[in-house]
Amino acid sequence: MTLGFCADELLPRARGGGVLKMGLAKLDESDWLQPRPDLAARAEGFAAYPEGIQLSAEGAAAGAELAAMLGLSGGLAEAARAHHEDMCLLTLRPGDEQYRLVGAAVAWPSDWTPADKMGLPLRALHAPIQGYEEQLASGVDHFMAKLKPGAIYGRCNWFIAATGEKRWVAEPPEQAFSHVTQQNASETLFVRSERQTLRRLPETGAILFTIGIYTSPLGQLSRQNQARLGDAMRSLLEGEGDRRGAGAYAAALIGYAQRQEIERTP
Repeated sequence: MTLGFCADELLPRARGGGVLKMGLAKLDESDWLQPRPDLAARAEGFAAYPEGIQLSAEGAAAGAELAAMLGLSGGLAEAARAHHEDMCLLTLRPGDEQYRLVGAAVAWPSDWTPADKMGLPLRALHAPIQGYEEQLASGVDHFMAKLKPGAIYGRCNWFIAATGEKRWVAEPPEQAFSHVTQQNASETLFVRSERQTLRRLPETGAILFTIGIYTSPLGQLSRQNQARLGDAMRSLLEGEGDRRGAGAYAAALIGYAQRQEIERTP
């Protein structure tokens, strides 16, 4: 199965509101990583954000294993620089029940700072996500414990941003989306999708979490995806819309999607 490698392809695979779910698909090796990465953009991303590379002593062996698996010398940083995807490593300490973040090579984070997350267990990493503890935490812990080397799983999500920049630092929604209207939503709202994959490294047993970032102006998405996002705005979990800043742009997005639907109706 493939998830695709652009926002328009990823959106139909992503959750559209309602109860949280992992939404994992098993992937072939050929569908694991972006086959045509823009390495110049990756180099620029890491040059602009060097603090995106964080590696603890307990993650060093896994970083070296990952690089070797990808035919590279070095470690985690070299692996991420050579591919489109940001890469994170998680390991399970003796006696722990949750995996912890021990390495991150992230040029294009979605409003998070790797240094602030290093060493945290999964549930703490996902604490800002509305409903994670109640609806997903146990299932994620079980999946991570059972994941076998060789198997690759992928999923995707989406956010609405006021910029198409790959490295995204969210501003207060009222400020970020103050210029957005139904009339200009096509070029002022951007869909940001994370194409995420999980696989276990066979030697160290660490789990590699990759994040491929894909962005698109709302107006360049298919009409079906524009309608899908409009519908999703109405079915976000209670409190989830606040975290996403939806109150500042939802009316404009819904109105734009509805207008597009009316215009294409015979």
